[in-house]
Amino acid sequence: MIEGNTGPWEIVIGLEVHAQIISESKLFSGSSTAFGADPNTQVSLIDAAFPGMLPVLNRACIRQAIRTGLGLNAEINLNSFFERKNYFYADLPQGYQISQYQEPLVKGGYLIIDLGENETKKIEIERLHVEQDAGKSMHDQHPKKSYIDLNRSGIALMEIVSQPDLRSAEEAGAYLRKLRSILRYLHTCDGNMEQGSMRADVNVSVRRPGEPLGTRCEVKNLNSIRFVQQAVEYEAQRQVEIIENGGKIDQETRLFDTNTGETRTMRSKEDAHDYRYFPDPDLLPVALQQKEVEKIREELPELPDEKKTRYIKEYELSAYDASVLVSDQKRAFFFEDVVKGNDPKMTANWVTGPFFGALNKNNMDIDHSPVSAVQLSALLQHIQKGDVSNRMAKDVFEIMWNEQKTAEQIIEEKGLKQVSDSSEIEKIISEVLVENPKMVEEYKSGKEKLFGFFVGQTMKKSKGKANPQIVNEILKKKIS
Repeated sequence: MIEGNTGPWEIVIGLEVHAQIISESKLFSGSSTAFGADPNTQVSLIDAAFPGMLPVLNRACIRQAIRTGLGLNAEINLNSFFERKNYFYADLPQGYQISQYQEPLVKGGYLIIDLGENETKKIEIERLHVEQDAGKSMHDQHPKKSYIDLNRSGIALMEIVSQPDLRSAEEAGAYLRKLRSILRYLHTCDGNMEQGSMRADVNVSVRRPGEPLGTRCEVKNLNSIRFVQQAVEYEAQRQVEIIENGGKIDQETRLFDTNTGETRTMRSKEDAHDYRYFPDPDLLPVALQQKEVEKIREELPELPDEKKTRYIKEYELSAYDASVLVSDQKRAFFFEDVVKGNDPKMTANWVTGPFFGALNKNNMDIDHSPVSAVQLSALLQHIQKGDVSNRMAKDVFEIMWNEQKTAEQIIEEKGLKQVSDSSEIEKIISEVLVENPKMVEEYKSGKEKLFGFFVGQTMKKSKGKANPQIVNEILKKKIS
């Protein structure tokens, strides 16, 4: 909801996500799809739209799209076909885009987003269709000219269109994070928005609660979740102000200015008939067998929602902890390696706490972590055995991270091994009680808060090495 001068307004959001399919070659040619090549070095005659060049469908791209559709709980259309979407743009050499409209490869589907500790929402998906990407216009290379790079031209995209089920910028962000997570689990798109391999067009409208849908505006080509959320907030506020001031919303396509955080008009919004779709005469329909689809289904990995359910049941983790751990497949695998032989709750706390914290602080991917799953698991084993306290283990972890040493080496070198010998601890406690007779009397007379004082004195005398659990047990017996 958004509060206007005349009362509350509901934001209605639908997302069109363009996800670049992971494949070695393009959708209709053998050109490479590798990122970062010099301009126009990965362009075939087909990509450049030379006369007489005929497209040849890359079946690997179709399999990737089917895999994605199944991962999104959708129906696979066994008989789809490609159409030409006609429009002129400088980086579209054919003058049309080969896409799908009437019969997309994937119909329907849904995903579940997490909104709070125990709150989820189902977001319906309208369709997933396969299409080719356009090239890239570069306007900052010359003061008077624009340059065209066709390396991206012809790369296979999946356009994933949601229903208008999202109601806030936060929900839009949660949807994109969940979709990206699923794509990465499936290895069908790398989800690197900063490289342009996942981009979002955002349809935003506002209405009074309970009223019909308002006129929508589409904000194009947003390449970060933060920008999507900023664009939703600005665009919704802009529309509310126009309506409340007596104006009306024009259906149009807008751009988001990342410097000002504002949207601006690009062009009036086209409808499907404006593109003059018609079946591509150079491509046969995509005819699939159900057994092909079922074979791909059998190869699907355990996806985030399934993994989350398993973590809650098998490891007895909270829904929140499970959600954090499964949000990224690499992190989930890391947790599963660390938890072997360790307490699951303690492992989850360590992985989501000190470990993820160190990754974020150093802006580091899990693949480059100086502390491996095996090394972290060994440190947690030392905590469980009572060799070090949880607090001391955090100091050990910091040294492990910075000096690439094992927990065993650090505990030995620094003399950090925790004292768990009950007779030795009892001796220290006896000394503390003898040295503080007044405090003992006060405790016995009802000042139970002094118990923490005795624990502190015991830890001080042991130079922090006494096992806190054993200290508490022995102290309770002796002082009572």
